[in-house]
Amino acid sequence: MVSTYIDYNLITRDMKTSLRRTAEQTLVARETEYYKENIGKVTSIDEFLDDFRLYSYAMKAHGLEDMTYAKAFMRKVLESDLTDDSSYANMLTDERYRNFALAFSFSQSTEVVQSDAQEDALIGLYSQSIANLDDAVTDDTNYFNAAIDRVTTVDQLWQDEKLKDYVLTALGFDPDYMSYAHFKGVVTSDVSDAGSYVNTEAAAYKQGYQDKIDAVKASASAADLADSTSAASKLIAQYQSAINNAPDYTPLAAAFNFQDDGTLAAGDLPMTATQKASVNEAYAFAQPRLSSAAARLNQEYYESTIGSITSVGDILSDSRLFAYIRIAYGLPSSLLTSTMENILTSDLSDSTSYANTQGGENNAAYKELAAAFNFQTDGTLASGDTAQTTTQITKTSAYWMTRYNDAEEAADESLIASFKTLIGVVTDVDDLLADTKIMKLALTAVGLQNEGDTTRKLKKVLTSDLTDPKSYVYTLKDERYVELAKAFNIDTDGSLGVPMLAQSESEILNTAKSYVVEKSRFGTEEDKTKATEESKYYSAEIEKIESLDDLLADRRLVDFILVAAGLDPEEYTTDYVRQMFKSDLDDAKSFINTEPDTTIFKQIVTSYNFDSDGNLAKPMEGIQTKRGLLETEDLYLNQTLEEQQGEENAGVRLALYFRRMASGVNTAYDLLADSALLQVIQTTFSIPEEMSSADVDVQHDYINRVLDIEDLHDPEKLDKLLVRFTALYDVENNIDVSAAELIMSGSGRNGISADTLLSLTQLRTGGA
Repeated sequence: MVSTYIDYNLITRDMKTSLRRTAEQTLVARETEYYKENIGKVTSIDEFLDDFRLYSYAMKAHGLEDMTYAKAFMRKVLESDLTDDSSYANMLTDERYRNFALAFSFSQSTEVVQSDAQEDALIGLYSQSIANLDDAVTDDTNYFNAAIDRVTTVDQLWQDEKLKDYVLTALGFDPDYMSYAHFKGVVTSDVSDAGSYVNTEAAAYKQGYQDKIDAVKASASAADLADSTSAASKLIAQYQSAINNAPDYTPLAAAFNFQDDGTLAAGDLPMTATQKASVNEAYAFAQPRLSSAAARLNQEYYESTIGSITSVGDILSDSRLFAYIRIAYGLPSSLLTSTMENILTSDLSDSTSYANTQGGENNAAYKELAAAFNFQTDGTLASGDTAQTTTQITKTSAYWMTRYNDAEEAADESLIASFKTLIGVVTDVDDLLADTKIMKLALTAVGLQNEGDTTRKLKKVLTSDLTDPKSYVYTLKDERYVELAKAFNIDTDGSLGVPMLAQSESEILNTAKSYVVEKSRFGTEEDKTKATEESKYYSAEIEKIESLDDLLADRRLVDFILVAAGLDPEEYTTDYVRQMFKSDLDDAKSFINTEPDTTIFKQIVTSYNFDSDGNLAKPMEGIQTKRGLLETEDLYLNQTLEEQQGEENAGVRLALYFRRMASGVNTAYDLLADSALLQVIQTTFSIPEEMSSADVDVQHDYINRVLDIEDLHDPEKLDKLLVRFTALYDVENNIDVSAAELIMSGSGRNGISADTLLSLTQLRTGGA
């Protein structure tokens, strides 16, 4: 019989080859092929448990072959929610059951309209879109003011979409409903000429509706005309409204200096500085919410006007001044002009005055407002006084710039709060589209709030398959719609789906847990606390990752992944990790298959959902993840190799098993809990059999005296330990080992010389 050490050494010297040879065995290859071909077809736990070949293959792979009969027990394991520490699999002390459940995706993915990361991202986009409004108004205005001076014809103005849209938006016209002919006719018109295009078109528009009114009156009876509810009266009212609300194009005509033929006279610019300023102001106020640019324009208006105010009535009759003062002093939008008058005419030295006695919760603001102006109780100013001093104006303007957007910010906070509440009760795409608050935030966040899209179009967008480049959302050629679809998890049938993540929920959980174990294995409680905090960072950030580039750009995440896999981050560059992810797992010559840490990196790579281009991809169909399938196949081959070697020499099987399981040993109790692992330790350190009957704590302390558990995680020290085990196993089990065999095996390279092993053999035989 060949020595235990020689057999073990021959196998582990090139473990890849040993496993490949095992995989090529007819029975092993047949069972593995059956598993790989059929596991993806399984859709339920019942189907899995009823297919004995699949079920028994997986059980053997995970070292649970002796529990294959216990289907009811294993059902409870597979049904466990691994995110719940109190679930069945998590409560079992044997980690093999949890690992078995982790290899499959039964009940491990949550169908939800949005993950926490998606919700945070969408709300973040909404908040950013609001913040960007100020910059957008400023950028648009700067472009307009610079580019308009280079325009020499109406055609040039029309062809520059940004210029044209700016001026039309500013003056209240929809660019999508303006024809070139009409635009040119208006901007080349002389508003003072009754026969110009802008004036004749306006007259014709009104006359057309007047003719319709006359026609109705001519055909309707006197009774119908007298009855305001009759069809004729309603039609007349509709036509009259069209006349009263006729679009006024004269501001557009007055904004430019083009001649009748659309050119400029020599020396003229398209717009004077005054015309520009007027359009700039109109554009600022045409926005859906008040920007800082518009706020400053209001401030300029206020400060240039307040000096000419001579009575309270002047303020009450100017809505712009009234709103400025009301907002500056934090008063509600419901404030009446009579209330404002009472405040401004209050005598604060009179304890019974309006500002001193009224306002309730706003009383302090009433007093401050009254003190900010110098009106007498009759609403006029005393001789030589001004409505406000310079100091009072400065204070009022400072309040305005601080508070001008308070109402809108409050509305934003309310919308976000409503979104967070309402999104939790959405059950399908129709629920989503029917909620106006949800859709308002979502469309604003991605910049689609002004597109006027139909519900039908948005439904097609949200139910698009993001992994199919031919799906509807990609045909729109607009990234905003892709962003909208990515913000929610809607399946193609409109039901809620599973978030498309770089890692599945179970894989995130497994990676995070592995990291904590690795960092705190031989550390302090503080180390564990820090590791737990870092795992929270990882769990939150990994949900935001949308590509391999995103992942590798965050070295903190890369280091986390390597540590979780038991690797030293300092030994692997980001480029090395990239090559691993880019490798073809099925190509024996690819980078990942030719490197020393092949198995570990395969487990890392297959736990992520990236396609060959590094983009997010759908997880593998079926009940098992890519990592789970790879791990199960690898474990099956290892189990088979160990079993087959054990038929010839139980010591080889024990050594191979110990080598495979050592990375999971954290304490001496782990060794005591596994009889095979314990046997290796007893043999290696010549621990007498009688010790097994001692108190478990006594055994625990003894093992710690002879072995530093941390050594099991050092490859070189582990190798030396197993060399010692195999040698002593031969001695203990009377296995004949010739010196020639030992020397030919090259044992000296592994920490114990041939002379030492020969001496051990002589001790067994009593030789001199």
